[in-house]
Amino acid sequence: MVKSLTWILGIVLLLVGIAGFFMNPVLVFQVDTIHNVVHLLSGIIALAAASSGESSSRLYLIIFGIVYGLVTILGFVNSGSILGLFSVNQADNYLHAAIALVCLGVGFGSKK
Repeated sequence: MVKSLTWILGIVLLLVGIAGFFMNPVLVFQVDTIHNVVHLLSGIIALAAASSGESSSRLYLIIFGIVYGLVTILGFVNSGSILGLFSVNQADNYLHAAIALVCLGVGFGSKK
């Protein structure tokens, strides 16, 4: 499940990153150039981790989950922007929270 989730995240993040350059919002989610670049880089790193094996995938999910947890907190505290770098809305905040919880649950919950 660790590698599968990491592959899925990588593909989805790449697709969302690309889509964000052509449409804003992407569905109900606020994006901007920096947000798109973050999605692309996160997707590339996820795919690299998934192709490197289960241990790398687990580490990616844990780190990614922690980072997205922090992004969620910053998004709720500073509504509209994360550290003044990229735009977020409430839909982004809830999605980031869900992603963080799933990543941390699978990352920490999987067998080593």
